Amino acid sequence: MSSDVFEPLSGLEGVGSAARAARDAVDVLLRDRGLRRVSSDVTAEALLRGAHASAALAGSTATPDDVRRGAADGLASGAVRMTAELMTLAPQVDTAPVQVWTRLHQLAAADLGPAAELGHLRTAAEPIPDDIPGLPPAPAAAEMWERLSALAQNLTRPTKAPGLVVAAIVHAELAALRPFPTANGLVARAAERCLLVARGIDPVAVTVPEGGHYLLRASYATGLTDYTERGLTGVRDWLLRSCEVLTKGAELSPLVSPAGHADGALE
Repeated sequence: MSSDVFEPLSGLEGVGSAARAARDAVDVLLRDRGLRRVSSDVTAEALLRGAHASAALAGSTATPDDVRRGAADGLASGAVRMTAELMTLAPQVDTAPVQVWTRLHQLAAADLGPAAELGHLRTAAEPIPDDIPGLPPAPAAAEMWERLSALAQNLTRPTKAPGLVVAAIVHAELAALRPFPTANGLVARAAERCLLVARGIDPVAVTVPEGGHYLLRASYATGLTDYTERGLTGVRDWLLRSCEVLTKGAELSPLVSPAGHADGALE
C-alpha cells in the first residue's frame, strides 16, 4: 500500500488541472517580474498584506494602516509576528511540522491567552475550542492527537501531489482539528503559507493567499465544513477553492499592485 496519501487527492475530478492553472498564475507572476529581482521589501509587504487578511478573517477590526503602524489588535499583532519568522520556519515544515505549528501558535496567540497556553496542544482535560465560526465541533483531544500525528508523519514522506494540494490539506486539517486553545485559524493559514514556500509554489512569498481566502470569505466556513462532512466530494471542493485562492493571491501580490489595491480589497 502506498504511503503517499496526498497523491490520490490530487487526482480528484478537476483538481489536477485547477492546480496547474493556479501554479501557472504564480509562475507567470514570478517570471514576468524576475524571480532574482524580488526584493525583501516586496516579500515583507506581501506577508504584511497576508497577515492583515488572515486577521480580518479571524475577526480583527484592524485596518492595514493600523497593522503598519504597529497599533493593531491582538489578532492582527499575532498574525504580523508570524510573518517575521515565516521564511525561517518554512524550510522546517517538511521535517518538523509539529514544532513549526506550535511555534506559529506561540507567535499568533501571544496577546490572546495566558503564557501557559502558547504552543500548547490541547488535552482531554481542557475545553474543545470553538474559535473558527461556522465549523462543526472540533474532535475530542484523543482523535485530534491521532490525526495531527498522522498528518505530521505524512508531511515528512515523499509525495507526487502538487505542493498546493498538500498546503490546502494541511490548512483544512488544522482548521478542522483546532489543536490549540486559540488562534487556530491564524495558525492554519500560516501553515498553508509555509508549505507554499517550502514546496516551491511561491518560494519568495510574494503572493497573498490569505487575501484570496478573505476575498472568498463567504465560502470559507462552508468549504471547511464540507471538507469535514462530505467525504471526498468535500475534499475536492476545498481543493478547487484553494486553487482559486492561490490565483487571487497572485493577483494581490505587491508585484502587481505596489500600493493600494490589495489593501482596498480587504477593507
